[in-house]
Amino acid sequence: MAAILLIEDDPLVRRGLQLALRRHGHDVRTAGTGEDGLRELRSATPDLVVLDLMLPGIDGVEVCRRIRAAGEVPVIILTARGDDFDVVGGLEAGADDYVVKPARPTVLDARIRAVLRRSTGTSDGVRVHRDLRIDTTALTVSLRGDLVTLTPTELRLLLTLSRAPGRVFTRQRLLEEVWEQDYLGDSRLVDNCVQRLRAKIETDPAAPEYVQTVRGFGYRFGPV
Repeated sequence: MAAILLIEDDPLVRRGLQLALRRHGHDVRTAGTGEDGLRELRSATPDLVVLDLMLPGIDGVEVCRRIRAAGEVPVIILTARGDDFDVVGGLEAGADDYVVKPARPTVLDARIRAVLRRSTGTSDGVRVHRDLRIDTTALTVSLRGDLVTLTPTELRLLLTLSRAPGRVFTRQRLLEEVWEQDYLGDSRLVDNCVQRLRAKIETDPAAPEYVQTVRGFGYRFGPV
């Protein structure tokens, strides 16, 4: 059972999703505004936040940005549209995934479980690449001896790429392996997560050593 914080201003949608997610086995707290959501987050840290973007007062993008600045709790955003700047804004603010409204409870539950599975470790030990050390059992990453804090999605992306240095992963393959999404997945999830990961592990994100772009194909982890 996961502890979920649902931040949604529409009382009918909020109640409906709360009941549906509880039927799927989750412990769900709710908030109707961004301000209330941030207060709930401070009182008890959930396993994951489901966040509506269109909130009164502090909007969802700003709430997401503050959640990410305060810690690494995974965030799934809810958006009324799947192809506009709101989605990009949410992903750039640090969201791990998004679901388009009206959110089907089965789809939302599947996305929640997929995001939470990204924090599950592997068993092949420690990977060392130049100044980067990745412990796949303890799920820790350090750069030049300093601990790097990654979200579960950023960590899963790094684990996937680093298991085969030099191999090119298409965005579609990364969507399938990291986000567990099929052909309906959105490649913006990959690109925004790569940008956030580079900002944390690269000396110069504009000239990355580790997470390299292969133009027209996808990404690879730089060879040792």
